[in-house]
Parts: sequence; C-alpha cells; structure tokens
Amino acid sequence: MDPDPYTDPHPHPYVDAAALYDLLNPWDPDLYPGDRFYAGLLAAAGSVLDVGCGTGAMLHRTRADGHRGRLVGLDPDPDALARARRRTDVEWVEAAATGAAAWDGEFDLAVMTGHAFQFLVADEEIRASLAAVRAALRPGGRFAFETRHPQARAWEEWNPANAADVTGPGGRPLRVWHQVDSVAGGVVAFHGTTAAPDGTVLRVDRAELRFLDPAALNSLLAEAGYEIEAQYGDWVGGPLDAASREIVTVARRPAGPA
Repeated sequence: MDPDPYTDPHPHPYVDAAALYDLLNPWDPDLYPGDRFYAGLLAAAGSVLDVGCGTGAMLHRTRADGHRGRLVGLDPDPDALARARRRTDVEWVEAAATGAAAWDGEFDLAVMTGHAFQFLVADEEIRASLAAVRAALRPGGRFAFETRHPQARAWEEWNPANAADVTGPGGRPLRVWHQVDSVAGGVVAFHGTTAAPDGTVLRVDRAELRFLDPAALNSLLAEAGYEIEAQYGDWVGGPLDAASREIVTVARRPAGPA
C-alpha cells in the first residue's frame, strides 16, 4: 500500500483522513497478493498482534473470515482506532510500536503491514520497536513485515502526475497525490496533498520514511535477537535480487532461552 501521511489533526475544510485511507487502501486478500500473503499467516496463528493496525481493516476481515483466536491491534492514531473500534471482538490499543513491550511472550505472530515499518526512521526507534515486538512474541513466534527495497526508488513515482481521483467520504470527489521534499541518508521526506477537483487544496500532510537495504535491515534484526526465517523480493516467494521492489521478511524469536 502507498504512504499514509493523512495525520494532520486540523484539516480545513475537513476531510476524514481515516475514512479516506480506507478508500485508498482497501484490504482484500482475494485481489491483492500482499494482503493474501498476510492473510495466510494470520489464519495459521492462534494469537496475532498487528503493529500499526491503522483503521483495523485487516483484523476486521480476519475475524469475519472465522479466526477464533486472540487478535490485537496497536496504533498511535486515535482517529484511525476510532474506526477500528467499530468491531468490538478485537482488542484495540493506542500506542506506538514500542508499546508492544506491554505484553510478555503472548503472541504467535506479530505483523506490520502497509509499509508501516518504514515509519520507524531513526536507528534508536527501530531498535526499540524491534525489541518491544520480540518481547511480545512467544518463543518461536514470528514477526512478518515488508519494506520497500531502496534499489527500486519507489519515491520517484510520488508526484502529481500519478494523482489518484477518488470518491471520498460522503461521496465527495477528491484528488490525492504525493510529492518528495528530500532524499538523504536513506530517509525520504514527502508530503501528501488532498484537493478538490478544481485544485483547491484541502489538506497537506508531511511524513518521513526510512529505506533500509537488506544488509542494514538484517543487521538490526540480528542485533535485536531475531532469526530470519525467510526473505522474499515479492509477495509470491520470489528471491531478493536486482529486480526486487520489496523486502518481505519473516523473522522469528528463537525458541530457546532469551
């Protein structure tokens, strides 16, 4: 899924950012290979922690598809969680990724979808988040996530020429696009614009994403005490190679003593 910069608490005129995100990024394992990849992992896990769950679409669908185990969504955005909480048979917790440290060995699987891992920018933030998620996993539990491979230079596609025209909340026509502000040290700063069809800007939101290459990513995972179970360059199990646009990772908390 594309970047989700819609976090401005004071838009004018008002655009429901959380509802707009759901329209731009529908969760559907029947249509999207990435969603299908995670759906298979969730179906096989007795207990799941979704770190950066956003509006909760993945866990909503997982429960609706018959998952009977424990499902927990964790996100720092109260507006997104307000939409997530429309389903009450899932636990919802307002906290950043480091908030996963509140659990001690309670989950078979943790996931970060929608390139949420890239919103962890500084090394210290990544280390603290990896440690917290590891603590929440049972010995032998898995952590699955994806990050865009920097070699693909995905940010070069984030420009007004690739704007999306959508029917927004309440049937309102909107145009949405992203633009890059800077690229430095593996960090891409960008802003997202939501506008009316006549070009009137309704909101502008800014964010940064970290692009880690496989070696740097794997070093941080090893430092945090994970074993890498598998890494792929796409959503159907292809290898990491010179053509890969994604780094899809399944890491494991070792089953032995911490």
